[in-house]
Amino acid sequence: MAGPKRSPSLLGELAAEFAGTLILILIGTAVVAQVVAGGLGDHDSIAWAWGLGVTLGVYTAGRISGAHLNPAVSIALAVFKGFAWRKVLPYSLAQTAGAFVAALLVRWNYTEVLAQADPGHTIKTQGVFSTLPGNGTLPVHEWGAFRDQVIGTAILLFLVLAVTDLANSAPAANLAPFVVGLIVVAIGMAWGTNAGYAINPARDFGPRLASYLTGYGSAWRDQYGNLYFWVPIVAPVIGGVLGAGLYQALVARFLPEPGEPEPGTVPTEREASDGTLRA
Repeated sequence: MAGPKRSPSLLGELAAEFAGTLILILIGTAVVAQVVAGGLGDHDSIAWAWGLGVTLGVYTAGRISGAHLNPAVSIALAVFKGFAWRKVLPYSLAQTAGAFVAALLVRWNYTEVLAQADPGHTIKTQGVFSTLPGNGTLPVHEWGAFRDQVIGTAILLFLVLAVTDLANSAPAANLAPFVVGLIVVAIGMAWGTNAGYAINPARDFGPRLASYLTGYGSAWRDQYGNLYFWVPIVAPVIGGVLGAGLYQALVARFLPEPGEPEPGTVPTEREASDGTLRA
């Protein structure tokens, strides 16, 4: 007879975060390479593939680590949901490492296609790996991108908490990862113009570092020559905390306690022992 299952160790949780983020970035950066350098697909295929990458990454890691896959998520959960602060840095490093390794694999696999599309490995294809203000072509500068990333990540955390809160109307039958993926699709389709919807420091910094080490010498800067890499690190952290805080203030504190009737419904009545009817 098998003994009781053990809780995952921190090492197991970090391995799961690494693996889940690896899957996310393998799909996300590869689809951008396919569209930008290979000429196959369009904006919609990018948005859908990123969403599917999130879904599959969450299914990969969810049972072991909770599948944060994003330092902004880990920090927001530590602030509002009791996630251990001592795990925030290890989780963030594991997520970034998974993103870095995934980007290296994509960079290797698309070597020939990237070289043909952009022989100098310039800002033209830098967006395959990391984000740029205005996606490298539109008149958006770093502070516009900063604003965008705060708002976009706030939307992400607000909605992630909404669909994973068991006191709320959480998706049944293990569908939460799929719904979280749809959230990312929606953000990509509606909030992708100003900064490429990184909404995740690990997703941006890991691939940015991988691209820098493999020939993209301008990876840390934007198309204006400004040091840009810090924007998709700092802004998502701020936005994530704001979004999680708004969810707590506007929704979570008003949710019924277990056993209480749902708001807006008629309570089921039962006959008490003294013959009166009570809710």
